[in-house]
Amino acid sequence: MSESSEGCFEMTPPESAARPRRPPFARRPAKASYLLLSLVVLLLDQLSKGLIEARLPLFGRYEVVPGFLNLVHVRNRGVAFGLLSEHGSASWGVLLLVVLGLGALTVVAIYFRRTPPTERLLLVSLALIMGGAVGNLVDRIGSGAVTDFVDAYYGTYHWHTFNVADSAITIGIVLMLIDFVFAGGRTAEGDAPTGGERSVDSPSDSAAD
Repeated sequence: MSESSEGCFEMTPPESAARPRRPPFARRPAKASYLLLSLVVLLLDQLSKGLIEARLPLFGRYEVVPGFLNLVHVRNRGVAFGLLSEHGSASWGVLLLVVLGLGALTVVAIYFRRTPPTERLLLVSLALIMGGAVGNLVDRIGSGAVTDFVDAYYGTYHWHTFNVADSAITIGIVLMLIDFVFAGGRTAEGDAPTGGERSVDSPSDSAAD
């Protein structure tokens, strides 16, 4: 309450009323921008697979780094890195993998939606996982198999052939684990009492009583 020049009193609105809250939709663009990363992963994945399918025959090989890296063209009917490929050739196997992929994608999307915008590393990891999951799911729904083309090896040992989507999913999981470890450390530090705090049962409190 303040006095005006005419001698009348005017009501001064509180600070909360003078500064209205931002509407919920005003905070969405910052978080939704992480979905652009998912889109980039999806586009790179589909573009690279299309180039391999157009330029390299099925089961073909192109040596990139001798003794370390080849580009190949294989069709993976399993999940990432060729896992469960023996069950993906049947129609029921393809349907099962599609259902599992949709379920996993739904869980990650819900997790992404509930993650606060301040958790940047976690949002990046979830965006990478979603982009990779959608990329492989598009292939599986369209043709029943996923195109893999990166053959990393050393000597006679070859790692499972993979693609851009598999790489994005793997990097996303690693970043999620890193975020989990550092988040646990921050929580432990936040729960630790500071030097200036006194416990309820401190000797000084007992003496005061």
